[in-house]
This record gives sequence, C-alpha cells and structure tokens, in this order.
Amino acid sequence: MKVKDWVMFIALGSIWGSSFMWIKIALEEIGPFALVGFRLGFGLLGMVAVVALLKPPMPRERRLWLGLALVGLLSMALPFVLITWGEQFIDSGVAAVLNGAMPLFTLVIAHFTLVDERITLSRAVGLLIGFAGIVLLVGRDLGQVGRGLAVVGQLAVVLATVSYASGAVYTRKNLGGVSPIFQPFASLAVADMLAWLAVPPLETLPVWPSLGLTWLALAWLGLLGTCVAYILFFSLIQSIGATHASMVTYVIPVVGVILGVIFLRERLDWHLVGGTLLVIAGVWIVNSKLRLAFLRRKQVPLEEAQ
Repeated sequence: MKVKDWVMFIALGSIWGSSFMWIKIALEEIGPFALVGFRLGFGLLGMVAVVALLKPPMPRERRLWLGLALVGLLSMALPFVLITWGEQFIDSGVAAVLNGAMPLFTLVIAHFTLVDERITLSRAVGLLIGFAGIVLLVGRDLGQVGRGLAVVGQLAVVLATVSYASGAVYTRKNLGGVSPIFQPFASLAVADMLAWLAVPPLETLPVWPSLGLTWLALAWLGLLGTCVAYILFFSLIQSIGATHASMVTYVIPVVGVILGVIFLRERLDWHLVGGTLLVIAGVWIVNSKLRLAFLRRKQVPLEEAQ
C-alpha cells in the first residue's frame, strides 16, 4: 500500500467508525426515521455532485434498475434504520462492534448463493469465534432488570448486519455491470425515499432539528459517512483490491468503542473488550489466508468435511 492508500484507508475507518457516535448525538433531538432520512438526503446531495462531475453510464436493463432499488432497501434504508433505532437503547461502541461482524454474515449467506465463496473449516472456526463475541455482548444485558430494551437494540443492529450482508451478496451476484459510482447514487435515492415515507406514520419526535450540533451530526453522517466513504471505499478497491479494502472492517469497531468511551462516557467493561476482540479475531480468520496448523494440509468445503 502506498502512502495515498494508507491515508484513504485510515480516513475511511475513522469516518465509518465515528458514525455510531454521531448517530447517538443526533438521536438526542430527532427520531431514528427522520435521522436516516436527513442522513441519506445529505448523502444523496453529495452523490448528485459526483455523478454530475464524473457522468457514469446509466444501466439500461429494467432488471438492473429493480436490483438497484432492492440494494437501496437492503444495504441502506433497512440497516440504517435498524442501527439508528437500536442505538436508542445501546451504547454507540456496542453498535460499532456488532456492525463489525457483517463479514461473518456475508460469508454464511454467500456460502449458499455463490459458488466461489464456500465455508471452509478454518472459516468455520472464524465464524464461531466471531459469533461468540456477539453472544458475549448481547449476553451482558440478559437477565438484568431494565435491560430488556438493550437486548432488543442489540438484536436490531445484528439484523442490520444481516441486511448489509444480503445486499452485498446480491450486489456481487447481480449488479456487476453497474458503475460503482452510479450504483450508490441510485440506491441512495431509493433508500431516502423509503425512509421519508416511514416518517409520518412511525415518527413521534420532532422531525426538524433545531440544534447546530444535530445538523453537524446529520451532515457528517450524510456527506462524509455516506457519500465520501463510498468514494473512498471504491477508490481503495481499485487501488489495493477488494480483499485489502475490506480490512477496514477491523478498524471500525475499535474507532467506535474509543470515541464512545471518550466523548459519550460509555461504559467500558470486559464484555465490551472481549466481544470486540472476538469479533475482530473472527473476521480476521475468515478473511485471512492463514490456516490453522491442523487444517494446513487440506482445505475443503465444510460440507465435504462432515
């Protein structure tokens, strides 16, 4: 990786890792659906400028447009709402760690839908370790009086990662011919429309923010956390490859936990530290070419080993 690549990598990890803190800040004034609507709106404004400047080709097939709409639901609208709604009841650092487990769910879904993404024995070990981290985080609130909503909030974030993973697998399988610039633009437009349609029947808190800090949070989430982050991510894919670019997944939980503890005074206990380490370790094993000693001789799909 060149210096330019490292700068983009660190910037992307910091932007995405800080998003959970800014969500928590914005939730102090507005509800989750309006927050997502504003976030996607800011992101869409940024992408309009990018599309106008770069003029990427538009897809012509109807199935591709339907696919972009589906990705807008699976990869943006639904997970953004679930994470934002869940953060009403859990710490931002916990949400960042749970979101970091997305590659684990991607592997499980890809195993059943993509012929070249199978679960091997070593990847199964990584999955078990990563899921153990999720169980450790969710389990710290089980059985505690008054912590029932915290468990529900964590499960909402986990469901969001499943939605992210589903959108990622669908994109790889069905939208390979769509420009990487036009794809987030079209998906953002659909997702923003869906978010605002949900506001009138579901939102009870004020929709229009009045605090400058709230507007700063929304602008950060939209312009940086959505628009700029997508540009950085796709630039890294072209520069260093998809595998190395996906390593940013390891940075996000660490940044999210640190910012939550420092700026939001969130609790730091052994559950959070242990869960973070297990999730990162699981994702690393799943994506790493390193093979455990007893699996080095022969690497076979999981079902063949049973």
